[in-house]
Amino acid sequence: MSLHVRRTGPLATVQDRGRTGLAHLGVPRAGALDAPAAALANRLVGNGPDAAVVEVTFGGLELTADAGAWVAVTGAPVPVDVDGAARGHAGAAWLPSGSTLRLGTPREGVRSYVAVAGGVTVAPVLGSRSTDTLAWVGPPRLEPGAVLPVGPSTRGPAAHDTPRPPRPGPLRVRPGPRADWFAPGTFAAMCRAPYVVGEASDRVGMRLEGPRLERVREGELPSEGMVLGAVQVPPSGLPVVLLADHPPTGGYPVPAVVEEDDLWRCAQLRPGDLVRFTPA
Repeated sequence: MSLHVRRTGPLATVQDRGRTGLAHLGVPRAGALDAPAAALANRLVGNGPDAAVVEVTFGGLELTADAGAWVAVTGAPVPVDVDGAARGHAGAAWLPSGSTLRLGTPREGVRSYVAVAGGVTVAPVLGSRSTDTLAWVGPPRLEPGAVLPVGPSTRGPAAHDTPRPPRPGPLRVRPGPRADWFAPGTFAAMCRAPYVVGEASDRVGMRLEGPRLERVREGELPSEGMVLGAVQVPPSGLPVVLLADHPPTGGYPVPAVVEEDDLWRCAQLRPGDLVRFTPA
């Protein structure tokens, strides 16, 4: 079967768990920004953990099925309907042949995930079906008229009582490798300061606005490897949390790194949302 894209909203891409192990070749990781939400969507429709899903930014996606299939929507809560009939969030729903699945605008959060039983089976590139929005490796961003092939379903849908454990409060961070490029006490000061998510944030990085971090070393840092969650500080002094599509290397100093288990929260923070850090 196939899913036919009618509308996409601001941005819709195909994502799986990303192309890991290629950073030494200069290839970004990509993959679903909210990995727990994408994994839950796959479990709900009986897919394995490596199945590709559609990541939808700020809703607006419409897909028409040419054969019946189970689908599930997770992540940012959005109104979901099939041919105008409301369907639930974070549960499996039957999408009959010829019917259209529609996602509205999320009430909170940013990114929703649509899984279909059998998984989206666009051709993999370097071992992954993920779209990398930095270098545009992998399948292109979805546009109206695109056709998404779907693999055979091997298991039926299953209920999963696996709500995401809430973790309100600050993002946990550990000290980074370049504390000596900043004034003494910078890590502690960053953990006390309020920041706001900037409008320019995307899948590459969450750009923050707020108190500037003071550098005490001038000049350029030789480009070095960057990990997911690294908090880079460009010459502006404003931190940038590197996300799934970040470049494998960078030349700005890193005073802190966000805990991996908290990164999904960065995927759901909107421009204008308050961000605080705390030592891990």
